[in-house]
Amino acid sequence: MIERLPFLFWPRRQILTTLIFHRVLPLNDPLRPGEPDSARFEQLMGFVSKNFSVLPFPEAVDRLQTGTLLPRRACCITFDDGYADNLTIALPILEKYQLPATVFIATGYLDGGRMFNDAVVDAIALAKKETLDLREINLGVFPLVTLEEKRIAIDDILNCIKFSPPEQRERQVAVILEVADCGSLPSNIMLTSQQVRELSSSGIEIGGHTVAHTILTTLDDDRALEEITTGKHQLEAITGKPVTSFAYPNGKPGRDYTEHHVPLVKQAGFARAVSTAPGVGERDSDLFQLPRFSPWGATRLHKAWQLTRNARGGLFEQPRVSHKQNGR
Repeated sequence: MIERLPFLFWPRRQILTTLIFHRVLPLNDPLRPGEPDSARFEQLMGFVSKNFSVLPFPEAVDRLQTGTLLPRRACCITFDDGYADNLTIALPILEKYQLPATVFIATGYLDGGRMFNDAVVDAIALAKKETLDLREINLGVFPLVTLEEKRIAIDDILNCIKFSPPEQRERQVAVILEVADCGSLPSNIMLTSQQVRELSSSGIEIGGHTVAHTILTTLDDDRALEEITTGKHQLEAITGKPVTSFAYPNGKPGRDYTEHHVPLVKQAGFARAVSTAPGVGERDSDLFQLPRFSPWGATRLHKAWQLTRNARGGLFEQPRVSHKQNGR
């Protein structure tokens, strides 16, 4: 039985907590410690359903904007990137607890694509060598004997290549795959267009996340607007519905995007957008830079404490994981 917790120090003002996820794995993956497996995700959704009022993201933001009363501990659930397990694993759990959600999709990886971060993680997991020599692309040499060495390699490599322009990043990933000698990698981890339609038909909101998940600060304005707009139009063609919510790739304000990019998102036709900065949305929040947060505590009390501290504006760092806890 899921316990309903008191949240004694929850703020009395109207606020909106928005949770962020990426994948929901069938089983725990030690090289993806920031991603919940199905058991952990179901435990968290059960906890959320008992202790929060979960709203569709557009409705919650509209209430913030108009001043319409939000329920106590209002909450939204979001996923970034467009993984197939959002449909196959997460959706049945969401439906079990009758929870709405939004999935932000980078369209360039649909139908058999693979995000660069997953290519790096899988290449290192399957590498047939004990060292990864990436001096050819100025990334150095990484030992891969122990699990911790593999985690460090993943973290360091991704922290470098995620800021590369798309063409350069593709070349970097190709070299990594070749040097790792990892063999063929899975080609079914991202959603297909048909699966996007299934998610949309089930009531899940589909949101934009650009085409190639390129960090906007690495692009000029014309290229950034093209990435934002093209992804939106592609998703609308797939679902037959307006796509009105947007998530900034990687999403850290001031580093991955700036206030300069907000008008581009509005120009593309979006009505609201989210970052990966911690915190909560309020009446005076910028509706195109709404914060998101995910509790990682092992117990329900720990999760409750983290969510309460986030709601009250507590500043703290999430634990270092192999490549990302929030934002990708």
